[in-house]
Amino acid sequence: MRVSCVLALSVVIALCAAGIAAAAPAPGDRAPDFSLKDLDGKTVKPGDFAGKVVLISFNTTWCPHCRMAIPGLNAIAAARKDQGFVLLSIYIQESAKKVSAFAAKHGIAYRVLLDESGATAKAYGVRGIPSKTLIGKDGTIVCRDCRDVEKELEKLLGGTGK
Repeated sequence: MRVSCVLALSVVIALCAAGIAAAAPAPGDRAPDFSLKDLDGKTVKPGDFAGKVVLISFNTTWCPHCRMAIPGLNAIAAARKDQGFVLLSIYIQESAKKVSAFAAKHGIAYRVLLDESGATAKAYGVRGIPSKTLIGKDGTIVCRDCRDVEKELEKLLGGTGK
């Protein structure tokens, strides 16, 4: 009986994991659509950035690695601002008030969006944070959790962004 329960549980876990993996978009796939509010209450959609390279960084206020990444992301956003590049930071399942205070305290200089339900993170297959997805000018995913974002940006935009 115990073996049957363990086997059944293993099958359920495997099926759930397969479902999560199948839902995550891969490089070459069209980036999932979303409609999120920014910290000013404006609605933001991927279509707003058609023809631009977009880096989406999924974060939370309580994640130490997310916090440590802010200066580097600020530098990338500043260096590439006039090159058809947009950096969006999506905060998952947190209130506008909390994220707004966090962004001000840590000097975030790029656009911050709120995924209060977590639906956008789920659509992008986010399993850990921080998580980054780079989207090309054509709206398709270039890479997820890219090892070297700057190298990928050089390929897509040219130059070093300095």
